[in-house]
Amino acid sequence: MMLQYNYRPNSPPTRRTRTDTDQQWVDFDPIVDRPQLIWPNGARLAVLICPAILDYEFVPLQNHWLDPWARTQPPDVLGYSRQEFGNRVGFWRVMKLMDKYGITPSAVVNVEALERYPDIVSAIKDRRWDILGHGISNTRFIYDYDEATERAYYRDMLDRVEALTGVRMKGMGGPGPQAGTENTPDLLAEAGFLYQGDWYMDDQPFPLRVRSGKLIAMPYPADMMNDVSALAFAEADEYAAAVKAQFDRLYREGGRVLTLAIHPALIGQPQRIGYLEQILQYITSFPDVWHATGAEIADYYMANYYDAALERLTRLRSAGK
Repeated sequence: MMLQYNYRPNSPPTRRTRTDTDQQWVDFDPIVDRPQLIWPNGARLAVLICPAILDYEFVPLQNHWLDPWARTQPPDVLGYSRQEFGNRVGFWRVMKLMDKYGITPSAVVNVEALERYPDIVSAIKDRRWDILGHGISNTRFIYDYDEATERAYYRDMLDRVEALTGVRMKGMGGPGPQAGTENTPDLLAEAGFLYQGDWYMDDQPFPLRVRSGKLIAMPYPADMMNDVSALAFAEADEYAAAVKAQFDRLYREGGRVLTLAIHPALIGQPQRIGYLEQILQYITSFPDVWHATGAEIADYYMANYYDAALERLTRLRSAGK
């Protein structure tokens, strides 16, 4: 089982300065009430594939909210080795399949993983992969960051990733198991990000109401479309069947996004990689599918749907709906 994090039962309260009783970024908006999304060239479905390139510290700093190594106190050689397999072996199997099926994914990266593994950086640069941020390290969290510290954190990430890869990131998800603060969406928009991957509530992108600038939520899975969740209780054949079923339904409905979050430490195992190939072979066999990066989907939605969607939501909010 790879769900290694352990939430501490007596953790302190997170830093909070706002008095709102509910979040203010997302309006309730049933998908059946929205105008249909049409993807480029009339595609019925956008598919976004996100392989993870992650850093797990052998002996991470103590954190009051979360224990990164739940099996035993560090050093946990077994846990560390399971994760490191992804960068040593699994990544390269996944990369070969992306090449074989002509897919340009959006790698979900920890900055320190890029700095630690120059061979991986060279491979993704050569293939012009898109990059979605996932924090500095997967064993460092931001629950207690004040606004100034978190602002500097994103600027540091953006600059370091761009210096390593040439890519100015447009997307961000919380480090580790989606750590965030009361300021996260506002600060992401301020830093120039276009999308956040932590709002798991929809099959389409949608606007996030931020303090300044523009930001959307990008569909990103925490269930069977994320192999960490799926392979914690099922095997790869069941995972592959679930992905195909999800693809079929979203393809029929149209105007949706299918995001696959894959972790080379898991799906890159020799007994599992063939099931990822089955998935890629299946989803690339259909016409009218847009195999896109996160940046491409965000750019297209911003250019074609964001303003109208936010105007409609504002009108509904004013009407008290």
